[in-house]
Amino acid sequence: MSDPSVFLGKSGAPQALKLKYANRHGLISGATGTGKTVTLQIITEGLSQAGVPVFVADVKGDLAGLSQPVEMKDFLQERADKIGLDHYTPQSFPVCFWDLYGEQGHPIRATVSEMGPLLLSRLLDLNDTQEGVLTLAFRLADDEGLLLLDLKDLRALLVEVAERAKELSAEYGHVSRASVGAIQRRLLALEEQGAELFFGEPALDLKDFLRTTEDGAGVVNILAADRLMQTPKLYATFLLWLLSELFEEMPEIGDPEKPELVFFFDEAHLLFDDAPKALIQKIEQVVRLIRSKGVGVFFVTQNPLDVPDSVSSQLGNRVQHALRAFTPREQRVVKAAAETFRPNPAFKTLDVITELGIGEALVSTLQSKGAPGVVERTLIRPPSSRMGPITKRERNDILRYSDMTDKYDDAVDRESAYEELQERAAKRAEAEEKARAKETKSRRSKKPAKSRRSSRQTVSEAAFKTAARTLARELVRGLLGSLKRR
Repeated sequence: MSDPSVFLGKSGAPQALKLKYANRHGLISGATGTGKTVTLQIITEGLSQAGVPVFVADVKGDLAGLSQPVEMKDFLQERADKIGLDHYTPQSFPVCFWDLYGEQGHPIRATVSEMGPLLLSRLLDLNDTQEGVLTLAFRLADDEGLLLLDLKDLRALLVEVAERAKELSAEYGHVSRASVGAIQRRLLALEEQGAELFFGEPALDLKDFLRTTEDGAGVVNILAADRLMQTPKLYATFLLWLLSELFEEMPEIGDPEKPELVFFFDEAHLLFDDAPKALIQKIEQVVRLIRSKGVGVFFVTQNPLDVPDSVSSQLGNRVQHALRAFTPREQRVVKAAAETFRPNPAFKTLDVITELGIGEALVSTLQSKGAPGVVERTLIRPPSSRMGPITKRERNDILRYSDMTDKYDDAVDRESAYEELQERAAKRAEAEEKARAKETKSRRSKKPAKSRRSSRQTVSEAAFKTAARTLARELVRGLLGSLKRR
């Protein structure tokens, strides 16, 4: 009995992705318009039929078509007949729409604590000093039991760090007010990109990405990423966070007969562009170890060199669509791509990569004992679901009957660091006011009492003052008289 697999297409022989090796990760690459999205779509269809949940980022809106059956065309049937795809019929697949902005799907949220200082520093593009201050802030929150759920919690915490800079410097190391200010400004810029919608509760329960239907089909989780692509740092950081959470939360299961989840990372170059070394190491670690959690990761990109060697070496299943080689740099890319495949004596891989037509690809998947198969020039099978976007009405109909509506659509704002720090600030202000009032009262009580003299004059005092005034007048008159006589 052959191993369960996903049929990809046909060369001289059928080409398939064996389910038991789907958690060994993969790469789908090729120039724009060569068929990468269709390849991603047919792999997703096959995994769903086999009962494997899938997560895909829908960058162009085309993958939403998985929810609708394909409209049969002559060229699709011809391709199906040519590759021997029996019983080719239109079919829709169970999908769940997600959207960080909550516009085209259920909101996906994560708490600030779950994101952590490393990924948040990447998202905010902080330097080493600023990252150190942010890490210190997270440590302070842990030590003082402050819940960091949304961005207002983080802003309040940074204000607390700035006000207690001298105290915290003695305990945790130097705290620069300038660095705190820089982080606060970056947070404001992040909020303008809509990131405040991502941070909060109810946070995503990863189990909701691992669902199957009553008849055993894997649910396809589709993230609307067309708007998200306009903020590439948020897009890349979110997907890396999701991988990290899967790695942290899912149990070790070794090598299962089929994956627990397969994760497709479209526009993969956004994850690696300008990424610091520490982040690349984090990605490499997650990709290398998440296999034992039953999670497969497929990177989808135009240029196979977008994926660093340390990560690319972990990708056992490869589908290479056509590449162009007009410039010296493009020629180097083609050569590097050809060298990643196990050679086929029937043709030169280097030559074929530039000759492939739309819907053709070089395919190499893992075979017995995980060994890479010989590369084959393959006609990719046609999809059973729609190739292209869906209407707004079709999307709304799916969302209306989704099981996730009651759980995620309404945000929750429970008491957390913001409220706690506000209360602390109010208590400090009240205590300071009482201290000032007590000090003022104390100063007044220590002043010497002034003796009171009566404003009324005695008879002798009045007589004395009258005699003095009379004498003064007589002296003046005498003096003026003598002056006149002269």
